Amino acid sequence: MYEHDVIVVGAGGAGLRAAIEAHEEGADVALVTKLHPVRSHTGAAEGGINAALHEKDSWDLHAYDTMKGSDYLGDAPAIDAFAKEARHEVIQLEHWGMPFSREEDGTVSQRPFGGLSYPRTTYAGAETGHHLLHTMYEQVVKRGIEVYDEWFVTRLAVTNEPNPADRTCHGCVAYEIATGEVSGFYARQGVILATGGTGQAFDHTTNAIACTGDGQAMAYRAGAPMEDMEFVQFHPTTLPSTGVLISEGVRGEGGILYNDNEERLMFEYGYANNSGELASRDVVSRAELTEVNEGRGIEDEYVHLDMRHLGEERIIDRLENILHLAEDFEGVDGLDEPMPVKPGQHYQMGGTEVDEYGHSCVDGLYAVGECACYSLHGANRLGGNALPELLVFGARAGRHAAGAVEEEPEIPTGPGAKSDDWDEESPAELGAVDASDPVAADGGAVATPQEVLEQAVETERERVETLMERDGINHADVRAKVQKTMTENVNVFREESNLKQALKDIREAREEYQNVAVADPSRTYNTDLVHTIETRNVIDVAESIALGALARKEFRGAHWRKQYQERRDDEYLKHTLYAWNGGNPELYYKPVILEGHEKKYEPKIRSY
Repeated sequence: MYEHDVIVVGAGGAGLRAAIEAHEEGADVALVTKLHPVRSHTGAAEGGINAALHEKDSWDLHAYDTMKGSDYLGDAPAIDAFAKEARHEVIQLEHWGMPFSREEDGTVSQRPFGGLSYPRTTYAGAETGHHLLHTMYEQVVKRGIEVYDEWFVTRLAVTNEPNPADRTCHGCVAYEIATGEVSGFYARQGVILATGGTGQAFDHTTNAIACTGDGQAMAYRAGAPMEDMEFVQFHPTTLPSTGVLISEGVRGEGGILYNDNEERLMFEYGYANNSGELASRDVVSRAELTEVNEGRGIEDEYVHLDMRHLGEERIIDRLENILHLAEDFEGVDGLDEPMPVKPGQHYQMGGTEVDEYGHSCVDGLYAVGECACYSLHGANRLGGNALPELLVFGARAGRHAAGAVEEEPEIPTGPGAKSDDWDEESPAELGAVDASDPVAADGGAVATPQEVLEQAVETERERVETLMERDGINHADVRAKVQKTMTENVNVFREESNLKQALKDIREAREEYQNVAVADPSRTYNTDLVHTIETRNVIDVAESIALGALARKEFRGAHWRKQYQERRDDEYLKHTLYAWNGGNPELYYKPVILEGHEKKYEPKIRSY
């Protein structure tokens, strides 16, 4: 057993920032990560970091843009705190040595991004996330923070009181990939989940293969609900063959989208008469797919993104990495020809329900970054808001877990926040196939903290042995079924019949998963075992996305319903919560908080 004050699970941007802050507040902190920190998916972020740095800009403008981008489903306490603190975090990054792109006078460069009323996106070429990861990892090494590298956290050690709000998280269980050891990590003060997104629930995604919704699913089974999971961002510019991201920075610098008729589609067909290519991502993604569906797509699949007119010098200076990606994966030279792009799954706006300090309803359990929902992004995230989110809320959770925050949160969590229940029937059975199965839930018996952790370790060892020793089917077939139905039925455009079909397919996949086994008998570097455990998480997050999409009968942000072509504030100005409930999940709602630090946000028509 390993013991620390604060355990941070995941070492991408959010995890690194949380660990640094907890250490600064005097906590004994450790990072437990299934990937080496600089291999985390944060490194794939290209575009930039939003912050109101310029004297003509302000935090309240940033907050307003974020709330408008969220289609008024963001919670004002989180949005206001984020916009206020982003500036400090970016300046601190610069002091830590982040190599930001700069203007001739030495000031940090800022470019326009979709949905912003002012060009406030700082960047480091088209490799912003890569540089951010390395800058913060240097700070972790400098402070001597312990990193348990290539330890895959598979279970939380949580007490099992009936009400999740009465439970306490005392640590987690992890599998060391190099040795096969299954051990416990005891957290005296808290566990911070920073495990990233859910991209592997889809088969065309910008996300890394490691983004399997681990944190969301573990917290869900331990009692912390998932919030607003139906809101999935599909980035409008991904490469068709791979899903590799082409940065919004290309459009921020002036890149243009053309259809097969060589028409500038965003203006020609009125998708965004004011902002054009710099409308928010949900607007641009729907525009591109509409062009394809109406016969104006190229090869009936994609549109063109053209940056040739920017000139070689500007492209090399600010977007050189994009040239390499287009050449390597599509055989296209972006200096001489347009690049093929189409929407791909990119970001999960929803996640583990937490307050503005990243604390869930389970005492001692936190979530930050893409695996959390504060709710900062609401129904749609603005480009350039993900990286400052990692910084602001990573720091906030680190401070809180270390015991350095006295303010009471304004955002409620857990069953006590419920306003009303979903009152319809699911087209398929939900949750555990057998609720009595010892691996159906992640709670432990009420006992001493160490006993709770020891019980969780023993349960996980038995689970691993069962998967290794029995005969059964390969998890990859189960995962492929989930990915196929999610991509076909829970994509940019959503219809009721398709959503119901997805839930039926996911149920079949869950039932099939009961018979998975690991064919590789080795005890070291067993990636088959790792992926098999991950697939359980993929099933849980996919079910939450599909059910939330079925329940929300409106068009809001990234969530488009064919039968409901308008935002319905009277019925759906509320968050969707999905709770495990002992293996018999329940879906319910809680109100959106529009009362901010200095004003109340009033929902308006969202147009660009």
